[in-house]
Amino acid sequence: MTVKRASAYVFPLVIAMYSPGCAPKVQPTMPPWDAPLAEFWQRPNDLASRDLFYGQWGKERAPDPDAIYTFVERKQHGTNPGVTVVDPLGREWHVKQPPHNDQGAEGPIEVTLSRVLSAVGYHQPPVYFVPSLSMADANGRTHAEPGGRFRLTEKSLKHAGTWSWQQNPFVGTRPYQGLLVMLMMFDNSDLKNENNALYDVKNGDGVQRWYVVRDLGTALGGTGRIPPQRGDLDIFEREPFITGVKDGFVEFNYHGWHQELVKRISPMDVAWASEWLGQLSDQQWSDAFRAGGYAPAVADRFIGRLRQKIAEGRRLGETIASPSSVPLPVPRLTVGSRR
Repeated sequence: MTVKRASAYVFPLVIAMYSPGCAPKVQPTMPPWDAPLAEFWQRPNDLASRDLFYGQWGKERAPDPDAIYTFVERKQHGTNPGVTVVDPLGREWHVKQPPHNDQGAEGPIEVTLSRVLSAVGYHQPPVYFVPSLSMADANGRTHAEPGGRFRLTEKSLKHAGTWSWQQNPFVGTRPYQGLLVMLMMFDNSDLKNENNALYDVKNGDGVQRWYVVRDLGTALGGTGRIPPQRGDLDIFEREPFITGVKDGFVEFNYHGWHQELVKRISPMDVAWASEWLGQLSDQQWSDAFRAGGYAPAVADRFIGRLRQKIAEGRRLGETIASPSSVPLPVPRLTVGSRR
């Protein structure tokens, strides 16, 4: 059976996982056969035709880069500056702006990762990247502001709180494990529950629940805790992905928060995630980074390293699938041109 046809539900032999210290217990909140998987992930049967520039929400919801936005309020929390504005159509936008230090802007990263995760079946809210905006203050004076990630307050989505990485209906399922693998590929350091959003989604006459990973901007650099360097191409190219396989579980070069989440990921979980990402075309990858405002030369290098990681994950799955093989660390490829 190929990885793509493997069941989405995989109940691990060990469902409770710990890491040293006071890490919370990691376990599903219901048996995997009862988990409402569509609330977390939906198989992308039309993956080849998906638009990674405008994303699942389309061009019609995109912000107008030439519009004058009306100021509502400044962001009062978090590590990045931001502002809430309203556009001439009356739509409310939450703009995450670049930080005042050299840690790296989150907006381009967040939009790019959101496009990729949405394409392979994970729910995402409408986000776009605009490099700068014109904003009118309360006195009617207009001035330029740094742009960034624009997240639309979409009427069909009602924010309903947060959800826990450690305890939710999907722990142990292949899409849950696979999402963690994808975040490892992008060197995401911010596996915090406060970044996870629950949405109630109006769909016709009914309402569906979505489990969403938001605030994806601490990535594409090196993993760490205080503070990780994000969006650093040189670091991203040289950092390893997989460092080995021990006792049947993959060891990642991950130094971020909540190590307990990545302690029980199997080679087949890595292969599953690699197969889905590996189906994205060169154009789709380019569109995802273009959506985040990256220059083509920079995007090509990020994409080249990601394709190396995907190939590494696929080889690991092939090695484990061979009955005569012994799980060994997979060597890194030399950074080169895109394939």
